[in-house]
Amino acid sequence: MENTQTSAPPAPSSAPAAAPYPRAQATEAVHAGRDDLAALGVHAVPLDLSTTYPAPDTRAEAARIDEFASGGARPDGPPVYARLDNPTVARFEDALARLEGTESAVAFASGMAALTATLLVRAAEGLRHVVAVRPLYGCSDHLLESGLLGTEVTWTDPAGVEAAIRPDTGLVMVESPANPTLAEVDLAALARSCGSVPLLADNTFATPVLQRPHESGARLVLHSATKYLGGHGDVLGGIVACDEEFACRLRQVRFATGGVLHPLAGYLLLRGLSTLPVRVRAQSRTAAELAGRLGADPRIARVHYPRLGGAMVAFEVEGDPHAVTAGVRLITPAVSLGSVDTLIQHPASISHRIVAEGDRHSAGISEKLLRMSVGLEDVEDLWQDLDRALGVSPKPTGRTREPVQRELHPTAAP
Repeated sequence: MENTQTSAPPAPSSAPAAAPYPRAQATEAVHAGRDDLAALGVHAVPLDLSTTYPAPDTRAEAARIDEFASGGARPDGPPVYARLDNPTVARFEDALARLEGTESAVAFASGMAALTATLLVRAAEGLRHVVAVRPLYGCSDHLLESGLLGTEVTWTDPAGVEAAIRPDTGLVMVESPANPTLAEVDLAALARSCGSVPLLADNTFATPVLQRPHESGARLVLHSATKYLGGHGDVLGGIVACDEEFACRLRQVRFATGGVLHPLAGYLLLRGLSTLPVRVRAQSRTAAELAGRLGADPRIARVHYPRLGGAMVAFEVEGDPHAVTAGVRLITPAVSLGSVDTLIQHPASISHRIVAEGDRHSAGISEKLLRMSVGLEDVEDLWQDLDRALGVSPKPTGRTREPVQRELHPTAAP
């Protein structure tokens, strides 16, 4: 296994000291979470796979456990047990918090585990009502709608958020750009509408490379780390970037429920962050080019591409979307996104299948919609594959074709 350091002591669970001066995002992506490596005498991040840690002084250990149980803060020194904390995972948390511009971040076994913990924190305070803006990732929608955690949800558009808030509202949730339509929301305006209710912004599609929702007033920033943060389709994880007060509550829920991120996953996610800006910018350039070509193609009824930019493209075909997913050869027909290779899927059949059909349609998720996550392949190779796959679709119906819905924002450029 790569970089399983055994000669160096494990990194402390507290965050390494931040740089004494502001650093560019590309520099921060490479060095955040690694600032103490030279002092440890290593170059690669240590991977700590321990599940437990020696504790000969049980009185001191009892005091540390009491402190964590009462506040949820990371314990000083080695963790007591891997469900409480892990040094390798802590590095990833520190790095992502730095990239998102928040005080802290708390990692979980998946993005859904991260959202679940967030809802449980608010429910424990008697705030079980959630105001949410569609579309969201299909499983997020399902978790809110199902009431499995005892939550009650009010669905509204951004303009209706303020009126939908009640005394027992614990959270307002939005995803921008949204999955799968790439619809965008003015996060700063939405945060103002929330008042004192925390705004949770799912930033999975944009990543901190393209936007930092905390700067627009979002108190909580959610990521399915499985996607762009990992970047290679080989690791599952989730994380919430937030202030330290909320992070303490999240750590308590994580300890109690056990939705911990495995140390190897933390290691891979930290490594993924180091190339995040380079990958997202390169993928965004290709995605913008493909969006333009699709928008000019008579076999395409509509293209969705955010003003913000990014590597996601959604488009509605004139013909059979299932024929397109069956016809690609270089592009992989599969769920998920954010990998170095290009993926395409039919949301109404897979990622958003568990959302009621009427709710899907009202959120703009049509039966003709395809969602494509653009990777790092050459743009001409991707276009040739799409062109062949679209060629197996029926001829255009002749109805008026809508142009590319949005244009690339300069922030997507390198």
